[in-house]
Amino acid sequence: MALANDIPLSSLAPNTAGRYRPARAQAQAGIILSVPATLLLVALVIGPAILVFFLSFTNASLGLAGIQFIGVANYTRMLTDPGFAQSLRNTALYVAVVVPTAIGWGLLVAVLIARSRFAVLYRTAYFLPVAASLVALATAWEAILHPSLGFANTLLQLLGASPVRFLSDPATAIYALAAIGVWQLVGFNMILFLAGLSTIPEELYEAATIDGADRGLKRFLLVTWPMLAPVTVFVTVMTIIRAFSVFETVAVLTQGGPMKSTSVVLYTFYEEGFRFFRVGYASAISVSFFVFVTFLSLVQMRVSERRARWKANGGQ
Repeated sequence: MALANDIPLSSLAPNTAGRYRPARAQAQAGIILSVPATLLLVALVIGPAILVFFLSFTNASLGLAGIQFIGVANYTRMLTDPGFAQSLRNTALYVAVVVPTAIGWGLLVAVLIARSRFAVLYRTAYFLPVAASLVALATAWEAILHPSLGFANTLLQLLGASPVRFLSDPATAIYALAAIGVWQLVGFNMILFLAGLSTIPEELYEAATIDGADRGLKRFLLVTWPMLAPVTVFVTVMTIIRAFSVFETVAVLTQGGPMKSTSVVLYTFYEEGFRFFRVGYASAISVSFFVFVTFLSLVQMRVSERRARWKANGGQ
């Protein structure tokens, strides 16, 4: 009989190579499968972004031979360009009207229909503008707001009012676009607020009832509004970003007119790059817009992280 000492020690060691071979094969397979998506991401997103950033420091223009590096001249030009300043003012006015109205209206609708027996119908009706094509909706609004044949002016005439040139009057065009923007964003905000309302524990409402806040504004201010704070921050940031990103309705309905009264930042970028072919200047505008949107996103993430940390510490 062979003694235990005669058994080679190497035979007692676990076969670690065989154990890790399947994991290594899975990792290699994952890398191989991710290569096509990675190449597409680089070709369609990362590569163009780097190219646009580079072009923003040049005088690149379609139709002109040669590109010269001009440093931050395009960014300096943005600060002194009357056309860009006008687009900033128009965009700021549009955002000032759309953001509070879309948030407040979305929250109101969410609170009103949260416990309604027809909630599904209301959600569908309000969310349709979000799901539909913006270009198609803009075309429909063009027919509604037509100065002579549109439904809006027909209704005004039936009520005894004078027709309004909604899209062809510099005094009303930006507000007409803002109304369309609110109509498009209310459904999106409503869905987010409904999701937030569904996470509020029913025990908080029962406690509020004991304290005398059984309904109405007191109940909303004591329970609903504080618990919706994280959702409200997210909705606010997303609404601001989407309001600053207005383009389709301007391009379809007004083309920046009349008299540049509806020329917004993204439409100015479109004109500079694809109508006047000033690629370098258009790239500078797009980079600035990207930095602004990134900043807003980081602020939203920072606020959310602080609130999560505050809740984890018991509100202290």
